[in-house]
Amino acid sequence: MSAPQSIAFIGTGVMGRSMAGHLQKAGHALHVHNRTREKASALLEAGATWHDSAGSAAAAAEVVITILGFPVDVESSYLGAGGIVERARPGALLIDMTTSSPVLARRIAAAAAERGLAALDAPVSGGDVGAREARLVIMVGGDAAAFARAKPLFDSMGKNIALLGGPGAGQHCKMANQIAVAVGMVAWCEALAYARKAGLDPSAVHASISGGAAGSWAMTNLAPRALGDNFAPGFYVKHILKDMRIALESAAELKLELPGLAGAKKLYDQVAARGWEDCGTQALYRLYTSL
Repeated sequence: MSAPQSIAFIGTGVMGRSMAGHLQKAGHALHVHNRTREKASALLEAGATWHDSAGSAAAAAEVVITILGFPVDVESSYLGAGGIVERARPGALLIDMTTSSPVLARRIAAAAAERGLAALDAPVSGGDVGAREARLVIMVGGDAAAFARAKPLFDSMGKNIALLGGPGAGQHCKMANQIAVAVGMVAWCEALAYARKAGLDPSAVHASISGGAAGSWAMTNLAPRALGDNFAPGFYVKHILKDMRIALESAAELKLELPGLAGAKKLYDQVAARGWEDCGTQALYRLYTSL
C-alpha cells in the first residue's frame, strides 16, 4: 500500500466509481469530477472533494486518473484549453485508464513530457464486477519509473497488472483484448441461439458447455444475464463499438485484416440501430432471439 496521496479521479461511471472508491478506502484524498455530479455522490459523501472541471481537479492533486467514455473526451480533458496537461502540478503523474487510441496516448505522453509531467496509458478489463471486486486487468504503456510510481495505486484496483512497453502499448494490448472479447461474444450468442432454435433449453445447454472448451469469461458471466433478460450495462454496447472502431483503425494502420472483428462490428451496429446502445454488451444475444 502506498502512502496517502492527493488523487484527482475524473470519470465516476460504472467502472470509475468503484475504482475511485478503492483508492478512497486505501486512504487517499480524492478530488473528483464527472459530467454528472450525482454519479459521484457516494464518493463525495465519503469525503471526496468535488471539482467543476477536469483541469480544476488536476490542479489539486499529485496524481490524476481518468476513465472516460470516448477518445474525444480524453483528448479534450487532457489537451484542451484549461485541461489536465495545462493545469496539472509540476511533476504530477497522469494515468488515463480509458480504452482509447494508441495514437492519442502517445500524443498525451509527449505533451505531458514537455511540461515535466509523467503519463501512462493504463486501460482496464474486467467490467463492472472486476471494478467492484478490485480484480481488474490493467494494461500499461509508458515509462518504467512512472509505472513503478503508479503500481501501488494499481494494486488497489486490480490483480493482473503489467507494463507492456512505451506510450501507447497499454492501448494496443487493450485492443488485442477487445478483439478477443468482441469475437468471443459472437461465439456464445450463436451457440445459445442455435440451441434455442433446435428446441433445447439454452440455460441447460449453457450449464453443459460453459465449463468445457467452449467456456469463457463472457460465457460464464454475461450469458446468464442475457438468458435472464438482464441487459443492464456492465459494459455498454456503445463502448464496445467504440473499441472495435479503434481496433479496426489500428489494424488498418498495421496493414492487418481482421475479418472476425469486422463481422462482430456489423452485428453490434445492428444492436445499436435497434436502440440498444446503452444496454450491456450481452444485448447481442437479444439480436439473435429477435431475428
